[in-house]
Parts: sequence; C-alpha cells; structure tokens
Amino acid sequence: MGNDAVLRTCLVGLAAATFLTALCTHSWRKTAATYWIGMLAICGVVLPDWKFFDRPVSQWHTLVADDADPPPLMRLRLYPIRVLLYAAVYGFGLRKWWSFISS
Repeated sequence: MGNDAVLRTCLVGLAAATFLTALCTHSWRKTAATYWIGMLAICGVVLPDWKFFDRPVSQWHTLVADDADPPPLMRLRLYPIRVLLYAAVYGFGLRKWWSFISS
C-alpha cells in the first residue's frame, strides 16, 4: 500500500463508528460486530494489491507484469464488473450489519 494516510483515516472512522455503536446500543456483541465487519471492509478496499486488481476482471487470473507504477490519473479506472462486485459484496455486508445492529 502506497498511502498510509488513507489507512489511518479509515481506522479513525472505524473507531468513531464503533464508539457510536457502543454508545447507542450498550451491547458488546454489536460493538464487536461493528469493529470486525469494519476491519474486513477496510482490508477489502485499502489493503489489496491494486496493481493486480486495477485491470479488467477477465485478466485477474493472469500474472501482473512488473512495470513501473501507472500515472496517478490512470490508477482510478472504473471497470463496471469490478464496481458491481464490490457494490454487491459491500451492500450485502452493510445490510446484514444494519439488520443486526438495529435489532
């Protein structure tokens, strides 16, 4: 990972969400669930090797050539299948988390 500031910002946001969950629900189980689901979400977005994943999904099964880092503007390419995969996984996780917290 190239930018540790993003990881720190995500972890501070997770700490705030965990604290608010504990404050509102008074439940250690719901607080722990918020923390662990948040950690999994952060690990899924911030920590992957984006040089590997920042290409079409059809090429994910092949090795990555060890080229120079792409320019910053080229790094934020949006592939529709990847966006759909992330939206489905994180949407499902967020829905399950919310139904657990609100019960």
